[in-house]
Amino acid sequence: MNIRKLGRGLARLGLLAFNMVAAAALAQAPSAATAAWPNQPIKIIVPFPAGGASDQIGRLIGKAISDELKVPVVVENRSGANGSVGATLVAKAPPDGYTLLVASIGVYAINTGLYNNLSYDPLKDFAPVSVLVSTPNILVVPANSRFKTARELADFMKKNPGKLSYASAGNGSSDHLTAELFKRSVGGFAVHIPYRGGAPAMQDIMGGQPDFMFSNLGPAAPFIKAGRMKALMLTASKPAALLPDVPIGTSIGIPVEVTSWQALAAPAGTPAAIVQRLHQIAVKGMNAPDVRERMASQGFDIVANTPQEFSQFLQAEVTRWKAAVKESGARMD
Repeated sequence: MNIRKLGRGLARLGLLAFNMVAAAALAQAPSAATAAWPNQPIKIIVPFPAGGASDQIGRLIGKAISDELKVPVVVENRSGANGSVGATLVAKAPPDGYTLLVASIGVYAINTGLYNNLSYDPLKDFAPVSVLVSTPNILVVPANSRFKTARELADFMKKNPGKLSYASAGNGSSDHLTAELFKRSVGGFAVHIPYRGGAPAMQDIMGGQPDFMFSNLGPAAPFIKAGRMKALMLTASKPAALLPDVPIGTSIGIPVEVTSWQALAAPAGTPAAIVQRLHQIAVKGMNAPDVRERMASQGFDIVANTPQEFSQFLQAEVTRWKAAVKESGARMD
């Protein structure tokens, strides 16, 4: 036996074994960047103007992250193209946990059907962290409307196609598409009148025209309680504590269930340890008693689900809203 060759062979085996052990250790250990995170300010992109639901939720979760991690969190409003501008910034940001996105159902799901050439892919470009809150839509009519129930409205719309009109916050908005699902469910037709936002649409409803609209529960509730609009139906699976006497659609034979929601995500490729830490903070922050009370007063339900649950939910929502947009004929490009 050649002792020298045997020695070289054993040395190679030893080096191979060492490399395998080292590789396994590196795979299990967090990277230096992950271990040091966070050591600089974190930015939350809200892809809509200040003052809206996404902005409010973004600032709530930003405070929770800052309080927990002891670093500054800056909320940056980067609006445009139905939320696509801000979402694209996050999709293209380094996946290091320093740039996050708080956005709505429109950004994460509806835009995939509205735009032929969307500049981001919500299923591929984001690491889901958590759906933070959700709220049902509510069917409202002018206070002096002839319709006292959703069924009366649906039956008239079916028998008199084109004689009613409905408002929305804009072409392709969740309230527009909820109305399209409502029309499909009852087999009727009404004329769509898109507005530049939900507030002016509700102002015209309170003024007596158009005939109806779907709105998020929170913004509509004060006007309903003040008698300036009538509420006919909730697109929810259960009654809302804010307006417990308003029936849900399934209870009156109109199976339209839609929730608008706000969620937190990071760029795809963000280390799992960072995603999990953000999820823990989100759950803790959204379930704080003062936050729960504030959200309930505005018609929001706390969701705070897991990254895996958000991922599964998002796939279903993208599929659903692509079909709804196609049927509505709404396009943004």
